[in-house]
Amino acid sequence: MALDFSIIPGIIPALLVGTRMTIGLAVIAVAIGLVIGSFAGIARVGANRAARVITSVYVDFIRGTPLLVQLFLVYFGLPTLIGRPVPPFIAAIAAMGINSGAYIAEIVRAGIQSVDRGQMEAARSLGLTYSQSMRYIIFPQALRRIIPPLGNEFIAMLKDSSLVSVIALEELLRKGQVVITRTFRPFEVYMVVALIYLAMTLAISRLVSWSERRLRVVD
Repeated sequence: MALDFSIIPGIIPALLVGTRMTIGLAVIAVAIGLVIGSFAGIARVGANRAARVITSVYVDFIRGTPLLVQLFLVYFGLPTLIGRPVPPFIAAIAAMGINSGAYIAEIVRAGIQSVDRGQMEAARSLGLTYSQSMRYIIFPQALRRIIPPLGNEFIAMLKDSSLVSVIALEELLRKGQVVITRTFRPFEVYMVVALIYLAMTLAISRLVSWSERRLRVVD
């Protein structure tokens, strides 16, 4: 069967709808992950042993299991515990947010540990508590170091969002599958889907590289 790229203009609007869903999922998931990961990352280097153990178990479990399995746990497994179905969108952002949080926790932990220990000692010698030292001295310095890795985490989550197509949430990949059922042109459609993913990841990669250079100049 010969390739027919004349269908591309007609399928772009549908794929752009899926693209908006993909970007929205990634943004919300990373935002949730940033909140979870910030607390978990700080807890992992904190003085509270119980908090360190709990966050370590969370990070190890999430990073050691596939996102697809976590998605199935939320979408198919959780309803058996709560007695009601979980909407696909809620299941998607919950699983992706929790997954992102574990990776961001490691980013935050590494960022905090990259700050010279003398900074904490100096802050404590000035009379600041541990929490105040983390809030006003350590974390602001660590934040500048973790911005580039956070950009890479967003790129990874953007691509991993394609997994939610298995629960019929119409992000970019799922929209492509729907279009294929109408056009019967899988190669052409999947090629356009791949190019849209490529365009998004390249744009974000350039933004991350630019921010990294700016932060390096400030340092």
